[in-house]
Amino acid sequence: MNDGVDVERAQRFEEHRAHLRAVAFRMLGSAHEADDAVQEAWMRFARTDTAAVENLRGWLTTVVSRVCLNLLRSRRHRQEDALDADLPLAAGPGAGGDPELDAVMADSVGLALQVVLDALGPAERVAFVLHDLFGVPFDRIAPVLDRTTEATRQLASRARRRVGEGRERAEADRDARQRKSVVEAFLAAAREGRFEDLLAVLDPNILVVADAEAVATGFAGREVIGASAVAAIFNGQAKDAIAVLVDGLAGAMWAPGGAPRSVLSFAVVDGRVASIEIMNAPDTIAALELAPFEG
Repeated sequence: MNDGVDVERAQRFEEHRAHLRAVAFRMLGSAHEADDAVQEAWMRFARTDTAAVENLRGWLTTVVSRVCLNLLRSRRHRQEDALDADLPLAAGPGAGGDPELDAVMADSVGLALQVVLDALGPAERVAFVLHDLFGVPFDRIAPVLDRTTEATRQLASRARRRVGEGRERAEADRDARQRKSVVEAFLAAAREGRFEDLLAVLDPNILVVADAEAVATGFAGREVIGASAVAAIFNGQAKDAIAVLVDGLAGAMWAPGGAPRSVLSFAVVDGRVASIEIMNAPDTIAALELAPFEG
């Protein structure tokens, strides 16, 4: 603290530091920049007469928001990356025991939300963060952005739609990665003959359905029900099968010489294989859209 600043003033600021760091972090996506923004807010507070300010928390939130808005505009102009490279590891400003910032860091979307926020324009981002994440009324946000209250409301609404779309994409990507992981675990356990690991990845009531061509190979019956029975069928099998997308869903195929001879379509529910459809009919396979898993 500066020597000329009295202890009482410093204590008043410290009461709101955790909140200000949480706001700045969510706006900037960077622990280091959040600290810089809070420090700038402190310096402005230290040289301003705030005796007449009734809502110091609101006043300081406005100050740090303006600092963040300027940083976002400058960053956008420089076309810099908005996220710390080490963000997933950054306990960052929450590491010192700031409960409010810890809550921001650990919200239901976490890093995925931060990535989506980075795609917003500076004004959209400030409007959305202040209103939707911290409950600041639009009439108080408007002066920060130099917009009317209605224009600010529209900015937040547009940002909300984009954030919603981004969350949906993030959740879809996460689900796709989980399905791929489950299918790969199933195939590895099958080809290596790890019966217990096969059981672990199968739903107890799994249903396997095979077409006539698959049944004719003697690999499986028309329908097989139950994890033990299904594990017994696949145990030690699938040696050359690879995980693929089957019509956009999790699956696998056996393709000696590059031509698919057998395709398996999986339904994955709660991290386990709930059903498998085995398709060997050439006409059926030809009508499928087969693609490699991404990521």
